[in-house]
Amino acid sequence: MAKPRGFEFWRSTLKGARYVVAPMVEQSELAWRLLSRRHGAELCYTPMLHAQVFVRDANYRRENLYSEVNQEDRPLIAQFCANDPEVFIQAALLAQDYCDAIDLNLGCPQMIAKRGHYGVFLQDEWDLLEKMIKLADEKLSVPITCKIRVFPEIEKTVKYAKMLEKAGCQLLTVHGRTKDQKGALTGIASWKHITAVREAVNIPIFANGNIQHLSDVQRCMEETGVHGVMSAEGNLHNPALFEGRSPPVWEMAEEYLEVVEKHPPCSLSCVRAHVFKLWHHTLQIHQDLREELAKAKNVAGIAEVNRQLKQRCQQLLVSLLQEEMAKDESEWTRTGLPFPHWICQPYVRPPPKDPNTENGQKASETKAVSVKRALEDSDGPNDSLSKNKQKKKARNPHKNFCPELKPKYIKCEQCGNPKGNKCVFNLCRSCCKRKAFKEVADCPGHGLRFKTKALKQSNSDTGGGLTNGNPTSQTVSTAAHDPL
Repeated sequence: MAKPRGFEFWRSTLKGARYVVAPMVEQSELAWRLLSRRHGAELCYTPMLHAQVFVRDANYRRENLYSEVNQEDRPLIAQFCANDPEVFIQAALLAQDYCDAIDLNLGCPQMIAKRGHYGVFLQDEWDLLEKMIKLADEKLSVPITCKIRVFPEIEKTVKYAKMLEKAGCQLLTVHGRTKDQKGALTGIASWKHITAVREAVNIPIFANGNIQHLSDVQRCMEETGVHGVMSAEGNLHNPALFEGRSPPVWEMAEEYLEVVEKHPPCSLSCVRAHVFKLWHHTLQIHQDLREELAKAKNVAGIAEVNRQLKQRCQQLLVSLLQEEMAKDESEWTRTGLPFPHWICQPYVRPPPKDPNTENGQKASETKAVSVKRALEDSDGPNDSLSKNKQKKKARNPHKNFCPELKPKYIKCEQCGNPKGNKCVFNLCRSCCKRKAFKEVADCPGHGLRFKTKALKQSNSDTGGGLTNGNPTSQTVSTAAHDPL
């Protein structure tokens, strides 16, 4: 039976999904997907999976996909990062029976993706991508999809999308930001790029970027004509986004923790990260509970912090409803948020600082203030240190921060790391261990005793004979004095 393609795949397999939860590393796990589906999400992605690790590590496969099989969690698309066609296909073949499609990540802009050479850092290698998509389209029993970021130029973005479509991509998610739009420079996603791609190709298009409320979803679909809208950060701060609701944070947090308990296993780091996101605005005020949340050792500990946060917010809400408090400036209005901080709402990153200004003043006005004082004006020895180093100095008064006074280390002859001071080979411990093992030698400086252990083993063998097929030193010595 031929696998569905293009719009048929979107309508039949994905059931015409319009509200989509994005693939998020250690954030779109089973429990969060089930919670999101309860509140309007129609399609979810797995967290980004590393194809090479997925192929070689059975535990990784089980923990990240196989153990999360759930009939309520469909339709589901498994996303991989990869840069080798063969490895990508091997991973996809191992995953295809547990999902409805395989997605190739071509949008991750993080430094780890740059070091691993995957995600958006493959967007200029069109020959490689064409080969990967073609091979997946031929070999897999489920459709292949892609998630991309745009180029600054609309024309190049359109050519890129058409190349992927021609290679066999059956659904394309377009994040309307470029490779460099991340962190403090995230900025606004370009829906013009998304519109141009949607008009140029003949496969379903999902839009990603600028989605914080259900009204944004509707406006995006109207302006771009896309077939679905994907949300990442908006969903993390408000999993009821696709319902058009902004419920109290504790309502979502309690429901999520209930799902976690019902569908184990779920890593504690995932649970903690989600609760941090949900309570983000409140934790800016209740710093003591922020620390308690960070220290929690299990789900029960996280649930207890959630209970305390709920209690504090409800007490504040009651006090605000009292007549004498209503006249004063309330706590939540001082936060500058559109809703009280205990209501699920998006986090808006502050815009990057203008390099020509400082704290709202022009650089020329602050230049005299920002110049460092001359060394002779110092009031003490710590004035020339950064705040971070001053803290370290306070903890350890004997710590030395002067580069001239720091001891000079001799480099390892093989790798350049500092060598062991007493190493007989003038190497670091790692290189020394390899050399000593290979040559069956000792290095007292690193506590390595390969030769000593070999001699002990040799002497412990009974009857002289052979040790690992070689005559022992005792046997050789006897033969040398044989009267024959």
